[in-house]
Amino acid sequence: MNTQDTFIKQPIFLVGAERSGTTLLRLMLDNHPNLAWCYEFEYAVDLIPDDNNCWPELGQYYQWLETHRTFQSTGFTIDSTLDYPSLINSFLLQKQDKAKKLLVGATVHRHFHRLLRIWPDARFIHIIRDGRDVARSCIGMGWTGNVWTGIEQWLEAETLWNELEKQLPPNQRMNLTYEELILDPVKTLKQICNFIGIEYDEAMLSYPQTTTYSLPDPKMIEQWKRKMSKHDVQLVESRIASILVERGYKLSGLPPLKVNFLMRQKIKLQDWWYRIQFRINLYSFPLFLSDFFARHLRLYQWQKSIKLKLNAIENAQLK
Repeated sequence: MNTQDTFIKQPIFLVGAERSGTTLLRLMLDNHPNLAWCYEFEYAVDLIPDDNNCWPELGQYYQWLETHRTFQSTGFTIDSTLDYPSLINSFLLQKQDKAKKLLVGATVHRHFHRLLRIWPDARFIHIIRDGRDVARSCIGMGWTGNVWTGIEQWLEAETLWNELEKQLPPNQRMNLTYEELILDPVKTLKQICNFIGIEYDEAMLSYPQTTTYSLPDPKMIEQWKRKMSKHDVQLVESRIASILVERGYKLSGLPPLKVNFLMRQKIKLQDWWYRIQFRINLYSFPLFLSDFFARHLRLYQWQKSIKLKLNAIENAQLK
């Protein structure tokens, strides 16, 4: 592999909020004989400033990657002779070469508009899931304490996609819903393959043989109707009703809920306390406390040691 001379022209990116079916679809795509797929490729864009004339400082980027849980799990090597765009490109090349496949793509949940700075001709597959289900799912992950704050990443991703979609010609973008993928996976995957320019392959649905994920089950959609309280439904819809309707989702029909200043402060406090409790239960109180002091005292070696321990615990929790 010559990373200096080989620059991928049209990589494919799967974008959308976390808990929207991106992992499930990534497994399907990665099982295609001609597709290699990187998961959680945010380390490619998180540090890129929204200034078109700047790239991350490479020394700081290398150091940041030393404790980046997802990057460390990839086994990618860092070529210090490359500039930033070429380095990021080299990660996709390494994935493609290792898998020995013709095409390569990656999943990116945030800041995905920055990908165009590296690959102006990149193609995007945007997946959306009912935000009410996403908000509920985020609580179980420990990322948020309630559905009000649980919808924020979904809201950010959809707002960003609205802006990015306007910049892309039709041959560089595709929209689909999680619900379509679950209810008719073969039809949806054929549409995706047609967009990419490859033939559908039955192997795309063989991922249960090598992962802990099951085949799509209709019970996975509209869980909010069975598992979310009316008050929580109202909370979510008070923030995203217009986008839900715009994306083709039906509202619950419940009366609109007005969330005043005091309610918002109570919600934020509950969210903060829930996340602290979750982290203590996950990592243990001594490790939680060590992480707090290491970060606030900015003692890099101590912070690095603690972060690697946290990463190991998080990796053990992955499905």
